[in-house]
Order: sequence, then C-alpha cells, then structure tokens
Amino acid sequence: MSGATRISINPKVLGGKAVISGTRISVALILRDLAEGASVEDLLEAYPHLTDADVRAAIAYAADTISAEETVAVAVAAPRKPRR
Repeated sequence: MSGATRISINPKVLGGKAVISGTRISVALILRDLAEGASVEDLLEAYPHLTDADVRAAIAYAADTISAEETVAVAVAAPRKPRR
C-alpha cells in the first residue's frame, strides 16, 4: 500500500478508525469531503496539518481496502406466515 506509514489505526484514537498519522483526521472525513466536491486545496486550507501526500495516502488506503473486499452470497429464507 502506498503511503502506508501516513495512515494509522489505533483503538485509542477515534475509536480505531483509520486516520492520518499524528492527527485525528480520519480517512473517512477526507473521502467524504472529496466526494462532496471539496478540492485537495480546500482540504489543505481547512486542515493545515494535512499535506497533499496525506490526501493521496487516504485515497490509496481506501482503494486498497475496497480491493480486498470479498462478496459472499447469503441465502435468505422466505418469511413464514403468522400462526392463527
């Protein structure tokens, strides 16, 4: 994973969410802001401790996480008719 040292997971920081190392800025926050239309420049202005490389590491972390997902088929039983 590129930028792996820029991302950390610690149960004592934000409940174990992936964050930019040394901050409380979560990967999810960065991705959400980008998805809502913020530019990298907007993020760097809003979060002065953030760097361009941090934003790229967050995106790479998310891509790596999603690429490791597995899809599992689950059979769901039809609902039973209530007894009278």
